[in-house]
Amino acid sequence: MCGIWALFGSDECLSVQCLSAMKIAHRGPDAFRFENVNGFTNCCFGFHRLAVVDQLYGMQPIRVKKFPYLWLCYNGEIYNFKQLQKQFGFDYQTLVDGEVILHLYNKGGIEQTASMLDGVFAFILLDTANRKVFLARDTYGVRPLFKVLTDDGFLGVCSEAKGLINLKHSTSLCSKVEPFLPGHYEVLDLKPSGKVASVELVKFHSCKDEPLHASCDTVEALPSAGFDLETVKSNIRILFENAVRKRLMAHRRIGCLLSGGLDSSLVAAVLLKLMKEININYPLQTFAIGMENSPDLLAARRVAAHIGSEHHEVILNTEEGIQAIEEVIFSLETYDITTIRASIGMYLVSKYIRKKTDSVVIFSGEGSDELTQGYIYFHKAPSPEEAAEESERLLKELYLFDVLRADRTTAAHGLELRVPFLDHRFTSYYLSLPAELRIPKNGIEKYLLRLSFEDSNLLPKEILWRPKEAFSDGIASVKKSWFSILQDYIDQQVDDLLLEKAAEKYPFNPPKTKESYYYRQIFEKHFSGRSSWLPHYWMPRWVKATDPSARTLKHYKSATQE
Repeated sequence: MCGIWALFGSDECLSVQCLSAMKIAHRGPDAFRFENVNGFTNCCFGFHRLAVVDQLYGMQPIRVKKFPYLWLCYNGEIYNFKQLQKQFGFDYQTLVDGEVILHLYNKGGIEQTASMLDGVFAFILLDTANRKVFLARDTYGVRPLFKVLTDDGFLGVCSEAKGLINLKHSTSLCSKVEPFLPGHYEVLDLKPSGKVASVELVKFHSCKDEPLHASCDTVEALPSAGFDLETVKSNIRILFENAVRKRLMAHRRIGCLLSGGLDSSLVAAVLLKLMKEININYPLQTFAIGMENSPDLLAARRVAAHIGSEHHEVILNTEEGIQAIEEVIFSLETYDITTIRASIGMYLVSKYIRKKTDSVVIFSGEGSDELTQGYIYFHKAPSPEEAAEESERLLKELYLFDVLRADRTTAAHGLELRVPFLDHRFTSYYLSLPAELRIPKNGIEKYLLRLSFEDSNLLPKEILWRPKEAFSDGIASVKKSWFSILQDYIDQQVDDLLLEKAAEKYPFNPPKTKESYYYRQIFEKHFSGRSSWLPHYWMPRWVKATDPSARTLKHYKSATQE
């Protein structure tokens, strides 16, 4: 995990512009480099490093003697760099996993490069010999990337939007800062002036398609192509375990977020099992946050005892949570209601991990709800086919919601997130299964995933079959949820008259509640006029919901009242 930043064709003094690069210093607390491009005095790279792999030669932009005309700045981890080296006979000059990007590009161009990378990544690749700039981002946007391109060809690229919004160009601020789309690469021509022109934007991978890199995966062919239940369950276990195993690549200590829900518990259990198998000689630290005796804390405690992790509990107090709202919104760069609610706990637990422990590489359960139909509202899906479509829509939008939350809250404290549920191979297999197999059954969401691990003894039965809790709800007590605690506070902060005129003040995505108005005010304070970064609020489908919390849905109420 790091912060990348680059400018091409800047009209302003680069020493002034580079102050913007310091806005993302939290992403790489170990080192910083600012480097001009030879022959292009108005082009430069900025890099903030969190050293996780190859602590000696990992500084960027990466340049190797074999390809003196290539410059690479990337944020991410490429899990199959050793397999690719073996398959193609690449001669690496460093231990940095990202070096493989240079070799792949030299061998087969940008299309093959992006398609063959098994991992999470956002990168800027400059080829001065052919005068090309390439941008690319992984399938689910696990690693963030923003860009701004002006009409006259000035390009700015950064891991977070805050590193671009104050750039100066031709005496005006750059206005059209936008997220770079996941699963895409862009080709730009580099002119002698250092300015660029976009040539094409190409989608290189869709979540349903088996990735091109599956051909050199550690699990090559699945035992059977059939859809009988036992085969499916076995394949799910094999691919999920493989997803966790490949993510063990690190020279820094590994930890795991543990809410006590199914997803994080499965990740923690499989992670600890594999760490033992490869003789990692330190205990796995697991981390839970919640108010005293909250459902998440109690469940996480039970899981940690079962798997034998070194467990840490962070007690959330209401005042601390409320005080964190503004810094959380600044970190997130969004005003989405459910994202902010869930981020407060994750932000504070990440802060604890950074201050009190030496764990840096943090595993988490993001992506499972979208992939395995874990949200409560999936019980109301009109048909298995519509549920499958909704699952794909949620996966495509992860970069706006849960993946955004998970990256920014951890990156704010210099931690690196790893999300095995979003493994390309695992997700494409799960999405290839018949729609009927993937829907909730017997009133239980994620039924197939639970069933697949039922006989594994990885988790206690009551955890494996624990109903869904939204992270922002599970950290509070059953009597009073976190979102209602937030609303009680915000009710005192926002006047009724302000809410009545909200649509006039904020015509795009107008706030409908005092809570959303409060968040929007803070967002606009830091990112004025950039509300289009969020195309729509996250809300459940097929139900007449006015609030995104699971606790407001009938299915949740009936489950907790039994």
